[in-house]
Amino acid sequence: MDLKSKINLEKLPTHIAVIMDGNGRWAKEQGMARVFGHRNGVKAVRETTEACTELGVKYLTLYAFSTENWNRPEAEVNALMTLLVETIKNEIKTLNENGVRLKAIGDLSRLPDKSRKTLLKAMEDTKQNQRMTLVLALNYSAKWEIVEAARKLATAAKSGELDPADIDDTAFSNALSTVGIPDPELLIRTSGENRISNFLLWQIAYAELYFTPTLWPDFRREHLYQAIIDFQNRERRFGKTSEQLV
Repeated sequence: MDLKSKINLEKLPTHIAVIMDGNGRWAKEQGMARVFGHRNGVKAVRETTEACTELGVKYLTLYAFSTENWNRPEAEVNALMTLLVETIKNEIKTLNENGVRLKAIGDLSRLPDKSRKTLLKAMEDTKQNQRMTLVLALNYSAKWEIVEAARKLATAAKSGELDPADIDDTAFSNALSTVGIPDPELLIRTSGENRISNFLLWQIAYAELYFTPTLWPDFRREHLYQAIIDFQNRERRFGKTSEQLV
């Protein structure tokens, strides 16, 4: 029995988030520059997106570029931005054929003009698709997002549009860049690192975390299936006892 057939399609996570880690180490193992790893990571993005679409997952969020990534060597950052443009242009046709809508979260204003314009055009060209939403976290930081949400709520309260007493979980969630997107139920991180790295800190409060030693360029749909099977075998209690769930 293959892994895909072991998945219960009635209990799929609605939203899967992925920290795509290990491109640099993968390239180093091949004796190549780090950019080589990023380029080979595109195949993993494609396979993961296609597999999620085929299964019926409604949202897939990929951590593509963090605010901290600007601290990497300039040549690597420039290559990443060029790769972003190339990949988006190459994938728009496939996204539309598969009914995938593209969205982005993060401070997009800091992206190079060409990258930002290409991204915005792709989002516009795919906005009618409804089968799955692919969210790219670009120039993203959870701390940045939370501060921005707090600032937005404070501004609304100061202007009298919002009563501070009405600020609750829902109000705060609605001020985040992921408004309208359900919180991830499964968070996958590749490369064997067991940390969150400033990713969706508010949204993953009750997500199941899955860490795999597989480096991102080697990640294939079978690895995704294994993560989903692991997720489906867990008991999600949300603060309740096992007996209450029964």
